[in-house]
Amino acid sequence: MRFSVYQESQVGGRKNNQDRMGYSFTRDALLLLLADGMGGHIQGEMAATIALQTIGSLFQQNAKPYVKKPEKFLEESFFAAHREIHRYRAINNLPETPRTTIVACLIQHNSAFWAHCGDSRLYWMRQGQILARTRDHSRIETLIAQGKVSPAERDTHPERNKLFNCLGAPNMPIVELSRRASLQAGDVLLLCSDGLWSVLPDHVLAQSLQQNTVVRAVPELLAMATGIAGKTSDNVTALAVMWESGDLAGDSPTTITTNTLPVGSVTTTIQAPRADLDPADVFDDAEIEKAIEEIRGAIEKTSRITSKN
Repeated sequence: MRFSVYQESQVGGRKNNQDRMGYSFTRDALLLLLADGMGGHIQGEMAATIALQTIGSLFQQNAKPYVKKPEKFLEESFFAAHREIHRYRAINNLPETPRTTIVACLIQHNSAFWAHCGDSRLYWMRQGQILARTRDHSRIETLIAQGKVSPAERDTHPERNKLFNCLGAPNMPIVELSRRASLQAGDVLLLCSDGLWSVLPDHVLAQSLQQNTVVRAVPELLAMATGIAGKTSDNVTALAVMWESGDLAGDSPTTITTNTLPVGSVTTTIQAPRADLDPADVFDDAEIEKAIEEIRGAIEKTSRITSKN
């Protein structure tokens, strides 16, 4: 694999930064993660941290040196993170469970798979064009899909910040999975929190990442977003990767080449991986079947709204 990757987070106008991001890679697989702790509930930053630690730890256990079933891994690791957040609440006797949005992308064999819960987004871009973008699990997107609200109201509607899906809620999360995306050299994948996309239009994100390297584009976009939002700025976080052809020689000092890494080695920016996870507990078939049934029920009750603010 050959790719360039860059991540950055700004606190914006908030007192604390509840966003978390990170990536891990082996010789043949790359995992990108971004979570946005929900400020309307206690300890959102802990929910985001636990989510990254849990999913990152499971990646290290399963990428040998790549993940055999990418979609299953993403779905089950999200369920595991959800359960770990609830366990954290129980251990610390908190009055409610911390909550977080999450978006993840797994890249291997020139293909990308992604999953999300909430309104942290993934963009897949090629030559300045957006090929795909995750759909926010929000009240406004539901109303637009039902034809009850015009897409033009996305940025002004009073219910634009209300989510019906996250990790840590009483009901199991709805894990929305992508189809396999075949990557080409030069493709860009951007993961970002709503502090970025709610301020900058999609075409601005795409244009910047076409005209600049990810190392330059990401900090410029964050500075632009915090500058426009000013004192009202949310936490602003972005993680971007530019995919490169596997065998071509590159001159960029920021390019990462993994072909020479030994099997079994993992490089990660995710802090303090959770070594206490029991894979047998994480991937218990009965729990997964129960979770799927609960998700089906949750989909039918999307009117159950969780406020993010």
